[in-house]
Amino acid sequence: MNRKSLLVSPCHTPEICPKQINSVMDFNFENELAGKIALVTGGSKGTGKAIVDRFLKAGATVIITARNKPENENKDTYFIAADLSKSEGTQKVVDEVLEKFGYLDILVNNMGGSETPGGGFAVLSDQDWESSIQTNLLAPVRLDRGFLPGMIKRGKGVIVHIASIQAKLPLYDSTLPYAAAKAGLLNYSKSLSNEVAPKGVRVLTVSPGWIRTKNVERFLERIGQSSNISIEEAQQSVMDALGGIPFGRPAEPEEVAELVGFLVSPRAAYLTGTNYVIDGGTIPTV
Repeated sequence: MNRKSLLVSPCHTPEICPKQINSVMDFNFENELAGKIALVTGGSKGTGKAIVDRFLKAGATVIITARNKPENENKDTYFIAADLSKSEGTQKVVDEVLEKFGYLDILVNNMGGSETPGGGFAVLSDQDWESSIQTNLLAPVRLDRGFLPGMIKRGKGVIVHIASIQAKLPLYDSTLPYAAAKAGLLNYSKSLSNEVAPKGVRVLTVSPGWIRTKNVERFLERIGQSSNISIEEAQQSVMDALGGIPFGRPAEPEEVAELVGFLVSPRAAYLTGTNYVIDGGTIPTV
């Protein structure tokens, strides 16, 4: 599918390069990542899988890493089994990618999650805090550190950190360590962008709200069964707990993937250092 896209030259003074200003070129959005090598962590299911599918449609070579192999492995992807919550797991991924492919153009730090118990600060142990920080903050930091030197040497690359609206809208009674780790990821991502943008590498953050994955669907089924309510009523109860979603529903994984697909594309070449919230209006502030 060919579309027209208006490109604005990086020149700030039109009299210097007037022929480049407002030039119109054809772009095939379905092939705009051709020749690019991308790594998506946690890419075997949910939002990560949707991002992988979006990249494949755009023509990228896609590497996936997760603890376990996908149930229906895509023959068009390259899979690395690794536990990224441990430093040896991230090092394994860095070493294998560089040995197999030589370099990386796109890194999407999508892996994350919370397995800590609910109940507020008093029920959380040091191990609960450490596991959340390792998974949601230090894993991206280690992978960035592994791939950034090559990106800087080549003068190009894109890193996307998948954070969460909980970084700014924490749920203290259920996901306190997760929210704190994601807040740290936001700050780190902005700082990293300031450092590497002059060297040709873009760093961005995407903060989704509630996403309706298969795991969420199973969660809603359990709520419905335990409370003797419908799936729709269970979904509404969760949205109410979040303070409401003005859009009236959770995001679909493909909607988040489309945003990420745009951000890593040439169409977003001037975007860096920014956090993009995709939450259907959940956060009640500007």
